[in-house]
Amino acid sequence: MKIEQYCVGQVATNCYFAINGETKEMLVIDPGDSAKMLADKINQEGLKPQAILLTHGHFDHVMAAEELAGIFGVKIYAHEKEQDTLENPGKNVSLMVGGRDAYHADVYVKDGEVLELAGMKVKVLHTPGHTAGGCCYYLEEEGALFSGDTLFCQSVGRTDFPGGSMSEIVRSIKEKLMALPDEVRVYPGHMDLTTIGKERAYNPFL
Repeated sequence: MKIEQYCVGQVATNCYFAINGETKEMLVIDPGDSAKMLADKINQEGLKPQAILLTHGHFDHVMAAEELAGIFGVKIYAHEKEQDTLENPGKNVSLMVGGRDAYHADVYVKDGEVLELAGMKVKVLHTPGHTAGGCCYYLEEEGALFSGDTLFCQSVGRTDFPGGSMSEIVRSIKEKLMALPDEVRVYPGHMDLTTIGKERAYNPFL
């Protein structure tokens, strides 16, 4: 698997392409903005999108999702407890930037569910705390975790938005993410990449 990272939008959100190197099938994780640029990259590389995965419903992670889904004819996935956040402008915090936007997903997934997409197995880990239905996507065979705004390099996601809870996000990380092997690479929603081992050793919130 090859992973490409693109920083998009006004709050520098990391959007990722998870690419099957053999088939060029791929997943788009958290397309927060710049739909045309992302679509152009996909077309230039001859990639074949199979799904869009949302770690949570905040505007800066989802704004380009529907446009990309329409261009490539794919479905948008999110955790089943995130529907209200996606659809409510107060909870998806689009109101903070002058919007009143509602978003959607086509497929709502459950904690522990394993998705078989683009020739890869993707395990859904429900990690509430940043939002009620926030989740991470774990690709065990590839040793990769897309952590959204749950876990950052030596930090954790904000908990002062609607549905946020510091006790919940710390519990989510300790119980779900710190159970993963040290060598798993963590691809967060903002800032630098890290590993589970580094966060186990150096994250001051844990």
